[in-house]
Amino acid sequence: MNLRRNFRHPARVVAILSLFFLFAASAHAQKKHPPAKPVDLNSATATELQQVPGIGPATAKAIIDFREKSGPFQRVEDILAIHGISKQTLERMRPYLTVKPPEIRPKTSN
Repeated sequence: MNLRRNFRHPARVVAILSLFFLFAASAHAQKKHPPAKPVDLNSATATELQQVPGIGPATAKAIIDFREKSGPFQRVEDILAIHGISKQTLERMRPYLTVKPPEIRPKTSN
């Protein structure tokens, strides 16, 4: 590709620069900043779950749907039941996930 020839055509310059900036913007938008502390699988919102590398909107929804249907997660490994999460994916996510024990409420006497 001869750059000197391309710069003689303003439309090509605009197209090339547009593609460059589009690529740069999409790369920046895809970068995630992992959560500072692990996210609890049993209480996290979809937005909180999406901070975890490897969890996008569809996976976050699947995690929430799973816990609503099947009850709370007992351990982080239970996330393997979610379609699309492999052992390799889990290992990448593990530092950012936790399962807190459920709160035990004292029984009130009548």
